[in-house]
This record gives sequence, structure tokens and C-alpha cells, in this order.
Amino acid sequence: MRKLRNSELNRMLPEEYGQAEKWPVVLVLDNVRSMNNVGSMFRTADAFLLEKIYLCGITATPPHRDITKTAIGAEKTVPWKYCESSLQAVMDLKEQGYSIIAIEQAEKSISLMDIQYPNQKLAFVLGNEIDGVQQEIVDLSNICLEIPQFGTKHSFNVAVTCGMILWDYAKYAKG
Repeated sequence: MRKLRNSELNRMLPEEYGQAEKWPVVLVLDNVRSMNNVGSMFRTADAFLLEKIYLCGITATPPHRDITKTAIGAEKTVPWKYCESSLQAVMDLKEQGYSIIAIEQAEKSISLMDIQYPNQKLAFVLGNEIDGVQQEIVDLSNICLEIPQFGTKHSFNVAVTCGMILWDYAKYAKG
């Protein structure tokens, strides 16, 4: 077995990415405090051809070297919008026909192992590294999605969570 060279990966150029058909999925980052996490989620959004990222509340916005360090250019390819209020962003997306999926441990949450994604546009809401998704956003959500955990910790890193959720959705979307 031989590792492939970058030139053999057949990746899109940034211009091609801009023109490519995107998945009907957006991310809403609800007060994510780590710029490294923000950059990682830009990179993951690029990998999965997402429509857009909403950076809300205290979530930092590009350009910033700590975002760029982990995004590695994805902050230039993935469309993004800053919203002062995560709640307002979610309400606007709901009005636009998005099903809101809060990634949170909550009563009546659905396990990632059991989710059947709605057949409509999706907005995945990922919360603050300490406090998670705000309760008022959980209240507005169509679904609370929880990733099962089996060790002593109560949560995954938010960027890792983003990757797991989008990979699971990719398996569903590619059917």
C-alpha cells in the first residue's frame, strides 16, 4: 500500500468549491470560545460541502491567525455569517425551513445511533465548550441529538462532535 500524494487526491480548487452544489446543511456555532475549534469546524464544513456557518455570540470570526491555523484556508471557502444572537439566527433559519438539530444532552434527546434525519434542510447547533447549547435554543429545536459516551467524561470536544455528526449525516445523505 502506498500513501497518495496530494496531487492524486482530486480535490477541488477553491473556485470549484464556490461553484459546487452544497449539502442543504448549515452549522450554527452558539458561543464557541476556542478559535481552534472554530477553525476545525470550518475545515470539517469544507470537507462535507456545507452551505454556510453561522458564527454567533462570542464566537470569533475570520480573519484571525488562531482560526486560520486549524482551518487551513477553509475559512476562505466556506461561506459564513456573524450573528450577535444565536437565538435570532436559529429563529431565522427555522423561518427559512431548516429543521433545527441541537447537539445536546437533554431529556428526550435522540441517540446518534438511532437518528433518522428529517428529509429537509438541516441546521446543526453546536454549543459553548462549557455550557453547551443555550436552553432557549434547545426549546426551539426540532431534535436534540446526543452522542453516546461510555467513559468518565460528560462531553466530547465540540470540533470532534461536529466531525462525528457530519460523518454520520454523510452516511445517511449518500445513502
